[in-house]
Amino acid sequence: MKLHGRDDDIKLLRRKLRELAKKKDGDEDAAANKHVGEMIFVSGTSGVGKSALIHKGQETTPPKADTLSHLHIDIAAEDKKIATLIRNKIQNEFDREDVEQLRRVLPGCVELLGGRRSSLFCPSSKADEVTHYSRGGSDSKLGDTNRWVSSTFAGKESISRMHYAVRRLLKIICSHLKGVVVLFIDDLQWGDTATLDLLKSIVLDGDIPSLLIVGAYRDDEVPDHHPLAFHIRELEQMNVSITKIRIDNLSVDYAIPLVAEALGMDDDDSKVKSLAETVHRKTEGNPFFMLMFLRSLYDEKLLQYNFGVMKWTWDEDAVNSKIVTENVASVLVNKMNRLQENTQRMLMVASCLGSNFRKSAVVEVMKNFSQAEMRGSMTSVSSAATTIRSSSASLLLSDLSNHSTDRDGCDSSYASSIEEFEGEGLCEVDDEDCRFMHDQIQSAAFELICPEQRDSFRGRIGSILLRSLPPEELEASLFEVVGLLNCAASNITDDEECDELAKMNLKAGVKASENAAFDTARVYFKAGHDALGSRGWEGDCRTILDLCSDGANACFLTGDFDTMTVLIDEVLSKDIDTKEKYRVSEIKVKSLLVAGKFIESTNVALDFRRQLGLSAPSLKPASKFAIIREYFRVKKLLKNKTAEDIANLPELDDKLHEMGERMNEHLATFVYRVEPTLLPLVALQSVTTSLKHGLSPSSSFIFAGLGMLLCGPFGKPNEGREMAKAAELILEKRGMRSSTSKTIFITQCFCYHWTSPLQDTIEPLLKGYQAGLEIGDTDKACSCLIGRVYFLFFTGRGLDSIQKELEAAIHVITQLNQGAAILHISILLTGVKMLRGLDGEAGDKILDSMLASAAESHNHLAAYVNLMKLEVFVLCQQWRDAIDLVRKAGNVRRLLPSTFAPVRYTFLEALTYLKAAQSASGWKRRQMKKCAHKTLQLIQGWAKTGNVNVVHYLYILEAGLAALRGKNKNAEESFNAGIAASRRSGFLQDRALAHELASAYFKSQGDDYWTNYHIECSRACYHEWGCSIKVEQLK
Repeated sequence: MKLHGRDDDIKLLRRKLRELAKKKDGDEDAAANKHVGEMIFVSGTSGVGKSALIHKGQETTPPKADTLSHLHIDIAAEDKKIATLIRNKIQNEFDREDVEQLRRVLPGCVELLGGRRSSLFCPSSKADEVTHYSRGGSDSKLGDTNRWVSSTFAGKESISRMHYAVRRLLKIICSHLKGVVVLFIDDLQWGDTATLDLLKSIVLDGDIPSLLIVGAYRDDEVPDHHPLAFHIRELEQMNVSITKIRIDNLSVDYAIPLVAEALGMDDDDSKVKSLAETVHRKTEGNPFFMLMFLRSLYDEKLLQYNFGVMKWTWDEDAVNSKIVTENVASVLVNKMNRLQENTQRMLMVASCLGSNFRKSAVVEVMKNFSQAEMRGSMTSVSSAATTIRSSSASLLLSDLSNHSTDRDGCDSSYASSIEEFEGEGLCEVDDEDCRFMHDQIQSAAFELICPEQRDSFRGRIGSILLRSLPPEELEASLFEVVGLLNCAASNITDDEECDELAKMNLKAGVKASENAAFDTARVYFKAGHDALGSRGWEGDCRTILDLCSDGANACFLTGDFDTMTVLIDEVLSKDIDTKEKYRVSEIKVKSLLVAGKFIESTNVALDFRRQLGLSAPSLKPASKFAIIREYFRVKKLLKNKTAEDIANLPELDDKLHEMGERMNEHLATFVYRVEPTLLPLVALQSVTTSLKHGLSPSSSFIFAGLGMLLCGPFGKPNEGREMAKAAELILEKRGMRSSTSKTIFITQCFCYHWTSPLQDTIEPLLKGYQAGLEIGDTDKACSCLIGRVYFLFFTGRGLDSIQKELEAAIHVITQLNQGAAILHISILLTGVKMLRGLDGEAGDKILDSMLASAAESHNHLAAYVNLMKLEVFVLCQQWRDAIDLVRKAGNVRRLLPSTFAPVRYTFLEALTYLKAAQSASGWKRRQMKKCAHKTLQLIQGWAKTGNVNVVHYLYILEAGLAALRGKNKNAEESFNAGIAASRRSGFLQDRALAHELASAYFKSQGDDYWTNYHIECSRACYHEWGCSIKVEQLK
């Protein structure tokens, strides 16, 4: 049927599709496909034709596109999460051959391409099965829920992992198919926060080519404070291209052709115009309501087909006198009241199962419902409806009264009822699967249930399904069944039924958590907790413990900190084994950390270790003696073990020590902010545990941390390198991948640069970023990304390419919601722009502002700001500003231990002291010279231990020191050696700086030839580097 009055909107949709198809067809370079996604939001009230408009707009395939793939996901259709729905739609919409090819090219997303569609009451695929935990047996048909620690507690990681998997899946699909892929999400007004966050993640991913996301929602149900409204505004602020289409009711001019087409008559017919005007007046031009009104006229025989004249006829007075309420559901209810009573009953049951349902599920429920139960649940028929009820309904009422059995119907009657509601246009039936034609129809069917009986009716359906479905079908329909059971939870008085309901809710909550749907999981956990009530700790202690622990985790991840605190305190107050309190204690540590309460978080972690009977340091500065003592204990345990020996240690099988290790792993990530001297103690304690009791998933991170300490504060980079190698070998063992990203970050950013070329760390850091996305550790993924771009800068990569890398990194980090990481990137990006001659004054103000903010909070960001400012001052020969900064900055190396940043800062600092000494005299000259010599000694020490990245630093500084002492020959030789070493190592900006410093030296000697030679070489190097400000300065 034609969509009347929507021509302009259809043209807009098709134009968007053509633009995307043209863009994809014209972009041969994959990099050119990178762009922030596009979205179209279609809004309007229920029944105006939002979905029909979107489908109509895609009927014509855009030119230059061989395929137009359309994924239509209706949030209201099933109580499932959008990631699962996307997978199901891919299975349904794409050919088997396409899916099999996608399996081959995308093995990392096999779980999303699992089996065929797992819809309501259909056996699930292996990919849909809930992971069971094997600690003890269970009589539950849904498996055991007992576990000491659940994967759901990697909540943030599971959300990130799910987002990454869906984005990667869509990227491959959009790249594999030749045309445009439209992802249509219907009924967004009912989308939860997880759904909206995933959509934002998809649309912000610039690597998904030719994907158009179209969302439809009811604007009368989305006020300004609705989550969807917030997300739309946020996307607009992020420069996402959003097109909004608002659909209103039809005007009378468009209502006339709609009625004429429905009747197959000419819209110029005066009687058709009169009828259309009447229908429009009574329905306010709502297209769905108009069609339902026409159907009701036909059902009541007010609209009849006259075979004599071969056209429809009607009584205008009767039509005008028909009363229409403002609620379309009332019209539909009256229509349903004219159906056979058995059909009404089936519609009642189906309305409780969702927009999509299976015939077998409805029949199964019907077979287990008695006539008395069904009759008591039906809404009393109004007198008006009774008057217009067909004779078939009267016969059914008579049949009911004379029925001799207690159960209702047989297979033939069920089939007859299904045929009836399909014939009446209420449902679409496709073999076993059924779908309500509109959610208003489902609502009307639900209205057939007596309001006082609705909760108990749904609870009864849930109970029937729980008892009758086989385990695999029950698993596939877990959310739906538990949702039905919860409707009647307040009516349950039997303790055994309450226990069973609590376990079912626990199971549903765990499954929702595994799908990263923590909003939904929180509801299930609360329902299970309420079902047990105060008696929970007296009876099924395990279930109530899991409900509290998992519920606290879900609340933490969804921002409900008040409820989280109540649940945590409830567990901590109970007289149970300390190990049973681990999960809530870990959540408490995380929540305090998120709130910025580092001291409180540290105390909780340390106290829990003491409660476990494990050693834990006091929260006070650790003495050097205590650190050295722990180090020698570790050294004794190592006994010359190689990295391979460490990686081959047995796995830790003591849960108590594993819990203690997890707490130390948390401490290692933030304790330095509270008391830096505690970090070595925590790391060394954990290494001791691994060496004595075996390896755990935390061990790779811990040994990487030991490598960091050895390379940095302990000054033993070769031993540190061996520990870093051990950490990477541990990662290769089964079950140890959870710390991949953070381990790579530490080994590459804190260990290997002490003994290997800095360029060798760039590729591994990219792999660390990728691994972080895959396992959901977005925090350390962004850390790897930051480390990589800084190392690109330090090694002399072209500034233009670095700026592009930085801008791309900001886009990625924004997408991953890592606000703190953006500050690190912004510092470098500001410095790069200043060196390129872009926004110099503005950049200086930005860095000063960041420095002031960081200094107030004692943030280590201040060290990075000072490093970047000093970089600009030294390269631009602003030596007075440089010496002022060095004096004010203090000991930057203390704030940035073990990274390459303090190494770079030390080089720039030494240069600054040398230049200050050259321009000073007397005691000030001696003081600056002494400071320069002190910093030079640091670099000499690093070079002696094998740091190949400081060799050219050492030559350049020795040249400056020799010039200061008047040793001209040594100065010339050192300048040449520094230039040659810079060339070999690829540090382009340092080669340019060395040439510039050499030019200044030869100028002071009056040697014009070498002065000009070096200045031209310096200018050429700066030009190659892309440092426009220096190219102009050296003209």
